[in-house]
Amino acid sequence: MTPTLTLWAVIIGAGVVTYLARLSFIALFARRDMPPLMVRALRYVPAAMLTAIVVAAVGIPGKAAGIDTLYLAKLIAVLIAAIVAWRTRGPVPTIAAGMLALWGAEWLLGTLR
Repeated sequence: MTPTLTLWAVIIGAGVVTYLARLSFIALFARRDMPPLMVRALRYVPAAMLTAIVVAAVGIPGKAAGIDTLYLAKLIAVLIAAIVAWRTRGPVPTIAAGMLALWGAEWLLGTLR
């Protein structure tokens, strides 16, 4: 099998598995009430997913030899976004502050380099 064909097979396979996983919840719970514990647990899924994405992106430095400027810029942006999230409790100000902080930190650290 060629590498291109393998790549397409993996993409299609992952799509089918994802679709079936989502469809299973719809098919299982379309005509039933979900247990209260499951409803309560599912409320935290978006926050857990976002946390996993951010920790993976920020928690793993790019270079093993030291801290590079992109890693430091991400760290600064996460700290500022966390403060804004704590103060405003809103997703839009948090995302806006985090992105502005990331761009500003990248620019500032890039000019100091």
